[in-house]
Amino acid sequence: MMSSSKRKEESQLANGGVKQSTWSKALSSNAVWDEKDEFLDVIYWLRQIIAVILGLIWGVAPLKGFLGIAIFCIINAGVLYVYFSSFQQIDEEEYGGTWELTKEGFMTSFALFLVVWIIFYTALHYD
Repeated sequence: MMSSSKRKEESQLANGGVKQSTWSKALSSNAVWDEKDEFLDVIYWLRQIIAVILGLIWGVAPLKGFLGIAIFCIINAGVLYVYFSSFQQIDEEEYGGTWELTKEGFMTSFALFLVVWIIFYTALHYD
């Protein structure tokens, strides 16, 4: 793995010293994160997007009970783990370890998922 300072230098040279937007860094592989909070914000908001999408899908496809919750937790944690470990290839220890990144924003995304799931399920399938 390349050190973060070396990646920062290469990124600045490649961009001609121009600062990239947060979302362009989030969508590009091996992006250089100047600030720790910036990457944590991306993790947080990606979780919220996943929660809304899965809540909508679970509500439209009449999924019920513990199975729906368990599948949400697995997909939510799995997608974000693959994102930060394989796509971004960041050093997890720099952010407090894998567990800290995996739980960043999880409870708020879980609450959002439940709200969206309940609203869509009730609107479409409640008699």
